[in-house]
Amino acid sequence: MSVYLRYIFGLSTAAVSYLWASRLHKAMASLTPLQSVEKISTRVTRILGQNPGPFTLQGTNTYLVGHGAERILIDAGEQNNNAYISELKSVLANEKATISSIVVTHWHLDHVGGLKNVIDEVIGKPVPIYKIKRDHHNEGIDFNYVDDGFKVSVDGATLKFIATPGHTADHSSIWLEEDRALFSGDCILGEGTSVFECLRDYMISLKRILELEPTVIYPGHGPVVNEARKKVEEYIFHRSKRENDIVEFMTGAGRVTSMDIVNTVYSTTPPSVRLAARNNVVLHLDKLIKDGRVEQSGIEYALITPSKQ
Repeated sequence: MSVYLRYIFGLSTAAVSYLWASRLHKAMASLTPLQSVEKISTRVTRILGQNPGPFTLQGTNTYLVGHGAERILIDAGEQNNNAYISELKSVLANEKATISSIVVTHWHLDHVGGLKNVIDEVIGKPVPIYKIKRDHHNEGIDFNYVDDGFKVSVDGATLKFIATPGHTADHSSIWLEEDRALFSGDCILGEGTSVFECLRDYMISLKRILELEPTVIYPGHGPVVNEARKKVEEYIFHRSKRENDIVEFMTGAGRVTSMDIVNTVYSTTPPSVRLAARNNVVLHLDKLIKDGRVEQSGIEYALITPSKQ
């Protein structure tokens, strides 16, 4: 990658961060208040990560799952968050329970950063930490890497890994068999929409979740989603509509650049944040290329006509 392209990519990344932060800061005041600790079902207790912010919303949701003396912890919050560790210790003491294993939904630091603190300060000894592998990365943590369909259980709860890449390549959602409930990680949020690394994978994952027909969704951020099917369908519709808008513009337009698309499809977006909107357009174009519907030549894109397919 040339120095110029690195510079442009850096600007785009910064602009995306600014766009999301500015939007989410405005939305913070309207978020649904959540209790620091809440027993949300007979098998599940939610413990907030005590890290509210524009990207974590009310904070990272972590979950203790099971009935008996041993529980499974889903995600571990961020590093060195003493308030979270205190809440987790208190819940375990009240429940007269210990953590027998940890399940991780994906590599982001607000989900894995607190693992060492939980092991050292709460559990006091190593326990299995289950996660789908993140290819080509040395994660620096002694994970027990698992595949789609892997199961781990304690008294009253059987959890199954459901590979749902898109938000990140290693993302998994966790299926609670006894309740047909889904811990969605960051694939689906309790409020707002999520971001993603690969739109094509993300859409496949959303459709897979839809086919599971969960009765309820426990997200990685935000409140419980009781209307699970409606929420997933809203996510799919939102992304599909944007793709349709892009294809509609490109139809008959010949070769166009990503900024040509931005200036039309995002015409009501302030010019100051259109570079950030370009990032979304590029992700959509990447999906369309993988779908065989768009071809790229340099910085230009064109729809593939039926005669070329």
